[in-house]
Amino acid sequence: MTPLHLDLRGKRVLVVGGGAVGRRRAASLAAAGADVHGVDPAPAAGLAGTWRAGRFAEGDLDGAWLVVAATGTVDAQVAAACAARRLWCVRSDDAAASEAWLPAVARSGDVVVSVTAGRDPRRATALRDAVALALDTGALPLRRSRPGAGSVALVGGGPGDPGLLTVRGRRLLAEADVVVRDRLAPDVPLPDGVEVVEVGKSPRGPSWSQRDIEAVLVEHAQRGQRVVRLKGGDVHVFARGIEEVAACVAAGVPVEVVPGVSSALAVPALAGIPVTARGVTQSFAVVSAHLAPDHPGSTVDWDALARLGGTVVLLMAVERLEVVCAALVAHGRAPGTPVAVVQSGSLPDQRTVVTTLQDAARDAAGLRAPAVVVVGEVVAARVAP
Repeated sequence: MTPLHLDLRGKRVLVVGGGAVGRRRAASLAAAGADVHGVDPAPAAGLAGTWRAGRFAEGDLDGAWLVVAATGTVDAQVAAACAARRLWCVRSDDAAASEAWLPAVARSGDVVVSVTAGRDPRRATALRDAVALALDTGALPLRRSRPGAGSVALVGGGPGDPGLLTVRGRRLLAEADVVVRDRLAPDVPLPDGVEVVEVGKSPRGPSWSQRDIEAVLVEHAQRGQRVVRLKGGDVHVFARGIEEVAACVAAGVPVEVVPGVSSALAVPALAGIPVTARGVTQSFAVVSAHLAPDHPGSTVDWDALARLGGTVVLLMAVERLEVVCAALVAHGRAPGTPVAVVQSGSLPDQRTVVTTLQDAARDAAGLRAPAVVVVGEVVAARVAP
């Protein structure tokens, strides 16, 4: 058996039999650009191509490049007539007796994968579906060998578990030439040859400036490379994604944004805590606590936040947990309000401490970033998975 792909654009293809199989075959061949002609005793409306009402006759083969026999009754006769003319014929009634097959096909952009499996069409279809899924999710590489136009994709990587990366994000990583990676981005296997630029910003450690990160994105894209900017969480939630988008737009670089699963929602859920719950609260607020409440650069209205009620989800708060909890209490939140601190959410070392506003700093003293803090009565509704 020798696999072969055919360019059927504009070429005459005959389909004999307009039943369910013939209908599918005619549609797929027409979609490939073939000049589809068919014959059936009573052609139904809506069949792709040009159809003649009647029984198969050898004259129907005139001018055909390929024939599909899908009658279920005279397929052997059609195949014999084709063999006499040295014309390939796909028999739908008996794959084992056929000398040509239409494979199960998976398409992803300009990539076409055809599958045959020991003349077993159901097995071939199952394998095709698995290949199609792997192509869509990036499990199979799709990088082109020839250079193309440069571009940048900002991809939100989610809270840390690579399994929570979106399908679109995985696909772009599989096609990338360069990955510009944050410290908290998920550890995703990459194809050989991908250049990885680590630009993670570490607290009190070496960090790239934002302008330098933007320059790296633009420079690589202008060289014709496909760049993925892989960030933790979502692209824009307490991140500087919009600045990177603006830098690309200003430089004339095509840019795409792929939202990610924010740790503000994912981590509480993974710890068994709903940010809203019927009969408990109908609202939640997500707050960055990377600046202490009394810091002159803080724009958070802690008084309004405390009076708002509902759930408060705090990101980047674990190192300032004492002053943050004190601010909420000082502005009206009850000291006994339930609090959960979830460290390394979605990762194997995930750890959750349940406490209260007045005791959170003491009870969660051993936890370190990355951690998400949840404040509110929903913590009491926690059902640990």
